[in-house]
This record gives sequence, C-alpha cells and structure tokens, in this order.
Amino acid sequence: MPTTRVLVTGGSGFIAGHCILQLLDQGYEVRTTVRSLAREASVRSTLSAAGMAAGERLSFVAADLTNDEGWLEAVDGVDTVLHVASPVQPGDVENPDDLIVPAREGALRVLRAARDAGVRRVVLTSAFHAVSWGWPHDDHVFTEADWTVLDGPGVDAYGTSKTLAERAAWDFVKAEGGSLELVTTLPVAVVGPIMGRDISGANHLVQSILTGTMAVLPHLYVPIVDVRDVAAAHILAMTTQEAAGQRFLLSNGPAVSMPDIGATIRRGLGTDASRVPTRVAPNFVVRINAIFNKGFRPVVRDLGYSKKTSNERARTQLGWSPRDPHEAIVAAARSMVGVEVPA
Repeated sequence: MPTTRVLVTGGSGFIAGHCILQLLDQGYEVRTTVRSLAREASVRSTLSAAGMAAGERLSFVAADLTNDEGWLEAVDGVDTVLHVASPVQPGDVENPDDLIVPAREGALRVLRAARDAGVRRVVLTSAFHAVSWGWPHDDHVFTEADWTVLDGPGVDAYGTSKTLAERAAWDFVKAEGGSLELVTTLPVAVVGPIMGRDISGANHLVQSILTGTMAVLPHLYVPIVDVRDVAAAHILAMTTQEAAGQRFLLSNGPAVSMPDIGATIRRGLGTDASRVPTRVAPNFVVRINAIFNKGFRPVVRDLGYSKKTSNERARTQLGWSPRDPHEAIVAAARSMVGVEVPA
C-alpha cells in the first residue's frame, strides 16, 4: 500500500518507540508527537541508543491529547496514523476521569484531525483491558468479539478508559468518519526490551521480580506479548488492506504464572538474577495481606485463574508471528541490567 509518511502519537512511550524504530528501519518517514518539543532531544537520544536508523527521517510535533493545538500540523501530509498515546495506570486511581477523559477525548481528537486531513487509516492501540475484564472465571477463550463488561467485577479505571475510548472510536468512524479507516490492536500485557531508563507497562512486573521488590510470588497468571511483536502488528495493521474495520487481539499462547516468570528470569540471567525470589505465596496469605494492604486487593480475585486467548485473526489476516512470551520476559530483564538485547 502507498504509505510513506506515518504519524506515531506519544513518541516518548514504550510501544510508540518500538513502532518508530521499526518504521524507520523499513524506510518510512515518521512524524511523532510529544507534549513539548523540549522532549525531542531526549527522545532522539533514547531512540538512537536503542539502534535508531535514519534519524533524519524522524520529525516531531508538539501535541497533547487534552487540547486541539498541534493536531492539524501533526496529521498534515500523513497517510496513516498509529495512535498509541494514552494514559496508563492499572489498579487503584484516585480520580478515574484522569484516565478516562484523556483516553476517550484524545482518541476522538486524533480521529477528527485525521478525517479532516484526509488520512487513509488510523491504527488505534486499545488493550486486552477492553476485552476480558468483568467476566466470570471460566474456560471462555477471549477473542476480538468480546468486550469488557464495565459493570462487572474487577474492572478498574484503566480498563474502563480503554473500553470507552475504543468504543467511542468505532462509533465516531461509523457515524462521522467518512472514508477514514480504523483498525484497533488489543495487546495483552506488553513486555520486552526497555528504552532509556523508563520502565512502563507490564515491565514493572518484571522489574519487581528481578530486583526482589516482590519478595514472594503469588499464584497469578499473566498473558504476555513482546513489545517488538506489538510494534510489528501495528505496521501490519497499517499495511494490510483487509485489516480495515477489524480488531486484532495480540497474544501468544497460555498466560504465564508468576513463579514461571521468576524461573524464566533466573534461567535467562544467571548471576544477574540473584535477587529473584523463589518462594511462592499461598493464596490465603495474599488474601490476608489484601485486608491490610490495598495494593494486593486488585489481584485477589484473579488468584489461580488463567485467561485463555486466541490470536488466530492476527495470525491469519495479518500474517503475524509473535515470539514466545518467555523470550520477551528475558529480553525485558536483560535490558534492565544493561545486557544487550538483539532486535
């Protein structure tokens, strides 16, 4: 397809950074947004350290999800937008609107600007949080046909924000989008090599285990996908004609237990994993701790439960072939101790 210039929103972000690296490596011109151009130098430095090729084909525009300024300039002359930027804060949030409003209104702001500029397609980064929260614990296999049940148990502000933002995006394109095409990606917990010093997404979990901050490992299961594969899926969603109007669940195999994550880090890093805990916390201990520590409360309901997912649509329609989740775990941990990670 004739895509040459791509806008990636939120260029300082984890997923966005990997999208930028892969796009530049494949010969695209890339424009990215940051909230202030004062951040351009640090973002360029981080991307260069991560192996950025052809940095002269990368440009920056100041734009924020919370206001209209800068977005018309950002989308001018762009064929495709990868709208990756969105606030991320799973768990307890004092004011849910701090997540919900910028996620929903930001998505609509980007879509309106893209439509008005004649952009061909927007690929919006949604999340597994928009698919599987609020459901009963059973053997259901989650697919793109599923949506989070907003009034169901266990739904947090982040899950609400991703669900409402994606639904608003689909409603907008249907009612007001004109010829604009929309594709959404729904990654499970995103893990992989960090850029710079920032730890984001599910990499916080790997960091907590690697550093021993998490002293014992609960019986929790995490569906994991490598950030490099998430970036590759965005580009496939951008270039595959048949992807228009589709959601794509980005997962890879069974969810990984926390004890398995710990064992994987120990195997992969050897002496650099000396702080990784080996003790496993019985479920009753976690439940007792949740009475006194609200940080444990969001996980209690999911103890021992492994969500099942299908990535058949992404594999068959996009030709997507993700890495083993254990490779993502080791790559993330190695990047946190300064060990070089292959692309």
